[in-house]
Formats: sequence, structure tokens, C-alpha cells
Amino acid sequence: MNRIVVVGASAAGLSAVETLRREGYDGALTLIGDEPHPPYDRPPLSKQILSGEWSAQQLPLRPPADLAALDLDLRLGVTATGLDLTDRRVRLADGSQTPYDGLIVATGVRPRRLPGEGAHVLRTLDDALTLGAQLKPGSRLVVVGAGFLGAEAAAVARKLGCEVTLLEPAPVPLAHAVGTEVGRVLSQVHLDRGVELRTGVTVTEVTEEGVRLADGEVVEAHEILVAIGSLPNTAWLADSGLTVGDGVVCDQYCEAAEGVYAAGDVARWHNPLFGLPMRIEHRTNAAEQGMAAARNLLAAPETRKPFAPVPYFWSDQYDLRIQAYGYLRGHDEVAVVDGDLAERRFVAAYRRDEKLTGALSVGMPPKAVRAWRQAIAVGTAWDALVPAGTSAPDAA
Repeated sequence: MNRIVVVGASAAGLSAVETLRREGYDGALTLIGDEPHPPYDRPPLSKQILSGEWSAQQLPLRPPADLAALDLDLRLGVTATGLDLTDRRVRLADGSQTPYDGLIVATGVRPRRLPGEGAHVLRTLDDALTLGAQLKPGSRLVVVGAGFLGAEAAAVARKLGCEVTLLEPAPVPLAHAVGTEVGRVLSQVHLDRGVELRTGVTVTEVTEEGVRLADGEVVEAHEILVAIGSLPNTAWLADSGLTVGDGVVCDQYCEAAEGVYAAGDVARWHNPLFGLPMRIEHRTNAAEQGMAAARNLLAAPETRKPFAPVPYFWSDQYDLRIQAYGYLRGHDEVAVVDGDLAERRFVAAYRRDEKLTGALSVGMPPKAVRAWRQAIAVGTAWDALVPAGTSAPDAA
């Protein structure tokens, strides 16, 4: 294998090229990114960058010398527009084509948007800097979507003195992921800080005055953030022959086609630990999957290893740290196994079928939830860990 191309220059793509070099690959290595910036960290965008605590100079994942040492053909500010599997070429927006022997797709996601003009989204450094410059005391921010991204942005805006309205179509924010009672606890944190939280409302469009709801009401705002989820960046693969369905569809090795692997937010792969196909939009998973895809691309077929991680994510909202291991969606039962919901200091465990599949902590030290990671990794039976009669707030 003399030429490897990695499309996507964020955490997964960077992890992939570093792993390729670390594993001894010394051939031509091209890293393509559609943003003009070198690889940078995204989680701080909705926290430290939005609040102004960090400057843009604190975001790069590696210093320039480390990138230079990788001996990359680094192409930034260039978008991939097509893939020819037969001739093994990636087509680029500048009209050029890049040949490859091995390919890793790590093109991430893009924000969902609403009809109308003038709303912000929060995915790139430029997005965060633009919105952050408008968050001043007394300004009114409407956040559409009360998931983790919207909640983090709402928390930052309140701390900066903005009036914040948080709009969410579900009756309880995040209930589909963390369960109804845990979702209520996290919602109350925002209510206590003065956020106007309106649930069960649907936003249909952005207007000059604010946002319009399904019943015709206009919620006025100086600034609007749309945080209603993401779409995998797969449009450039539409005629490639790869299977695309809520991401690039891969097997347990992250392989999408012969010599083509995918990693990070764009990859939908079969995780054998949970026996499910999943697409994970978390920073930790992106780095780990980039490593796994690179190793499997270089490996002989019989020596490849399935990518079977215990996903991890965290969220900072006000003075609360939220951490979770495992796969919480689609759970059958939730049980508080440590601490107290009312005190906002607890660990909740999640069951799917008869196995422990996830654990989430709020306001607890890291070791409180970290101890559950290994139990998830080995597929521990629920009954072996959660005593009968343990409080089970709900099943989402």
C-alpha cells in the first residue's frame, strides 16, 4: 500500500494519520479537510470558546511541529466532492483528483437547520466565535433544541448575563437518551438559573424577529441558535457505491468496502459489544475509531480486530459535570445506584434486555461512574449489579 488518503481533518482523521505513522506506514499520506484550520478540538466550542474563556489559539489538537513530523500532504480548505471506488480516486472541489490504495472516511457531520435566515449553528470554530461575540448581558438568546449542545450553550449564555429561552419539542429534554426522571433533573438546573424552558413546542422557521412556532406564535430574540441535531456528511458519497444510511455503513472492523474504512461521527458501524449498529458523535469515540480504522486498514484480513468500545461522553453545564459510559439510548430500565436525584449528585445505571449497557453520573467524582465502565465492557448481567428493589425512575 503506497498511497493512503484520509478525508476529514478533525479528531478522527488526525488520530488515523497519527496511527498510520505510528504503526510503521511510510508511504504517501494525504489528509484532506474542508475547514481552513488545522485539526482542532470541538467540545470546547460550546463551552470555553463560546464563553470567551479560551482563545482560538488554544484549540489546535497538535502544534505545527507535530503535524509537520507526520510528513503529510495536508490539504485544508478543500472539500471532497466525490469518490470513484473502481479507479480509487477522491474528487475534490478544486477540480483535482487524489488517487489512493487505502481510504479512511472521517468527514463528520453538519448541523441540521431550520427554514429562514439569520440563525446560528454551532459546529465549527467560526460558528462559535461568531455567536460568542453576540452574547452580551441583557441580550436575548433563543436556543432551539435542548439536547446537550443546546443545554451547554444556554448555560454559557446565562453565565454571561443573557436572557435565554430554550425551546424543545419533547415533553422532557433528553428523556430519549437518559430517561425521563434524569432528564427532569437536568432541566431543573436550567430553570433554577433563570432559563425560560418551554417544552412540547415545535419551531417551524426562523424569522426576522425570532422563531415561529407551529401554532403561529413568534418568540422574539436578538440571537438564535439552532441545535436540533446533525446529519452525517455523506452527500459526496451519493454515487460512490458505498452503502450510506445515517452515515457510512461499516462492519465491525469499520470497513465500508475493500480498502475503504470510516471513522468518527460519520461512521455507522456494528458494535459487537452491544450487538447493535451505532453512530456515535463523541470526541473520545472519534479518536478511538480513527485509531481502529487505521490499524485495520494496514492489517492482514485475518488479524483485524473488531471495534467494540464502551462509548464515553461528558457535558459541563454551570457547575455540574455530567459523564456517561456505554450506550444509553433504547434502554429498558434506569436505576439510581448511588447518590440522590434530589441532590443532583447521583449515578444512574441503564439496562437493555438483561444486561447493563450504560451508566451516567451527575455531580459526582469521575471514579463514581468510571467503576461501571468495566462492568459494561464485559456485558455484566443487570441482576448481578443492581439489587432488586433499587429505585428505577422510568424506562424511556
